[in-house]
Amino acid sequence: MEGAPANGHHHGTAGDGAASTQADAFQREMDASMARMMQDMHGPGYVGNADIDFLAMMIPHHAGAVDMARLVLQHGRDPATRQLAEEIIAGQTTEIESMQRRLVALRQRSRGAAAAEFPSLSGTRGP
Repeated sequence: MEGAPANGHHHGTAGDGAASTQADAFQREMDASMARMMQDMHGPGYVGNADIDFLAMMIPHHAGAVDMARLVLQHGRDPATRQLAEEIIAGQTTEIESMQRRLVALRQRSRGAAAAEFPSLSGTRGP
């Protein structure tokens, strides 16, 4: 076969290099997104309230899903996968907003309970 390497292996065309670079970029960006999500999920630490801890970890988890879905919209070509990515973005964004509101309410209630449990000293002590 003319133009084939002596070892019989066919190497890709020049266009394959671009596809490989595109795949490498997607993999790097996905890995970075996953690492950021894991760091954000565990960053706040636990506060001892299962509801607050759950929401504090699920918000970055859902944000990670949104980031990954955006990446597949940038790099992917399959129409069905792109449709799923769009649905993930829409659904997870709505859930993030809901969880953020609930987290604020729970944290306020938690602070209020702590304040009621330990009333301030109202300046009765001190120099």
